[in-house]
Amino acid sequence: MDRHDLGASGEIEKTPREAAPDMESEPAAAAARAAERVPPWREQVTARGMVAALLIGVVYTVIVMKLSLTTGLVPTLNVSAALLAFLALRGWTHALHRLGIACRPFTRQENTVVQTCAVACYTIGFGGGFGSFLLGLDKKTYELSGVNTPGNVPGSYKDPGIGWMMGFLLAISFVGLLTLLPLRKAFLCIALLIGDGFYNFLKVILVTLKSIHEKSQRGRLNRVADEDSVAIDDLQRNEVFNRDNIPAWVTYAGYALLSAIAVVAIPLMFREVKWYFVVIAYLLAPVLGFCNAYGTGLTDMNMGYNYGKVALFVFAAWAGKDNGVVAGLVTCGLVKQLVLVSADLMHDFKTAHLTLTSPRSMLVGQAAGTLMGCVVAPLTFFLFYEAFDVGNPDGYWKAPYALIYRNMAILGVEGFSALPQHCLQLCAAFFAFAVLANLARDFLPRRLGRFVPLPMAMAVPFLVGASFAIDMCVGSLVVFLWHWLDGKKAALLIPAVASGLICGDGIWIFPSSLLALAKIKPPMCMKFTPGS
Repeated sequence: MDRHDLGASGEIEKTPREAAPDMESEPAAAAARAAERVPPWREQVTARGMVAALLIGVVYTVIVMKLSLTTGLVPTLNVSAALLAFLALRGWTHALHRLGIACRPFTRQENTVVQTCAVACYTIGFGGGFGSFLLGLDKKTYELSGVNTPGNVPGSYKDPGIGWMMGFLLAISFVGLLTLLPLRKAFLCIALLIGDGFYNFLKVILVTLKSIHEKSQRGRLNRVADEDSVAIDDLQRNEVFNRDNIPAWVTYAGYALLSAIAVVAIPLMFREVKWYFVVIAYLLAPVLGFCNAYGTGLTDMNMGYNYGKVALFVFAAWAGKDNGVVAGLVTCGLVKQLVLVSADLMHDFKTAHLTLTSPRSMLVGQAAGTLMGCVVAPLTFFLFYEAFDVGNPDGYWKAPYALIYRNMAILGVEGFSALPQHCLQLCAAFFAFAVLANLARDFLPRRLGRFVPLPMAMAVPFLVGASFAIDMCVGSLVVFLWHWLDGKKAALLIPAVASGLICGDGIWIFPSSLLALAKIKPPMCMKFTPGS
């Protein structure tokens, strides 16, 4: 399962009371699932699984690294990675069985952990900034930006090195795993994703505190209020998911320890980055991480890069002319990695909830994959960096986003005065609109509130283009008509249709990326030009 695909709907709907019999139309199958033994979380993390995840992660890291250093555009490969993980382990166990060698049964939980680990590994390949903010620090990009350009001060560069790159990634990549752990139950089981941004964050904080209070009063696990209306399968998933709780002290202590390491290590690597820059970034991480996780679940698009760009402008302006470029690029990567990883982990927990996988094994798999990626990605990058002319705007390995990010940092050094006229006023107005729209959705009657647009969904087409909006509109129209014609069948079949479309599109990305890696171009190309 694709971690993003599982959260694409943005909201988790509970089964209505009258629809419960439809959800349990196969009592024998439901009983079989209920009787299925769920292995302990330590048995879900296996040595063969980690080896398979490493091999898949290396292959996909090479693919995404090549794409990020050429076009700069990396598609989502999660579906094909999940399929490859399943085929690899299923083939391995089947081959051993044919040879008469006894081996551990292959379970859905092991497959989920392997998928999570492999995706976490290759995500560092494009999320680590090797084709954007990290490469924007090197001397070649510094010279391409113009050595006499105001703000691009002499010496504001740092050439790539395996040592400091590994250290930087290790310092920033693990904290995001702990950012949203205290909210994971609310995110998955209470189904409160009905707001947007900071409004949504504050609302979930309040409901989480209320849930903790109710749990202490009742002395039992936190569940949705109308538990009797939930299908048996959902009750089993909730029970298994809550069984292996991650202690709160582990979350808070780990976050504090890893943050302290980053506060000390990053200023030692980059003298332009002050320690309090890192502290501010880590204090904002939970809020920004939640906003990004909500947007990713709603739109199936991880917007971590956009949060990083905002941080780039803010910290570049704060650091001033002499230190702004390097400070902006480094803090951009710091904030981006925090919100990117936390959103991915929330979707991994949703996958765990659906497949009866322990959240502890998922956290271990994500951490193991991140550790693999912090080693594999810099080594892979240097294979390309030493073998090819990376960063040459006239060559094949253009790495276009490295120059773009550096120029954004140079622009950010000038502060808010560099922004277009009335830009800040428009930002404030649309921020207020987002809050008011969410208030309207919450307090209007449901028959009226459902027509209020979601600001997060409205914002995405401005960033990625109109094609996304057209796709969403067509899909929404089909769903609306299907519900209008036959609501009961639509409720059962729409998830299956959506899964088929997502998997088909995702699986094709892998052979498409291999063709691009081999520099094979399509036999013909069609484009539209304006009429004379």
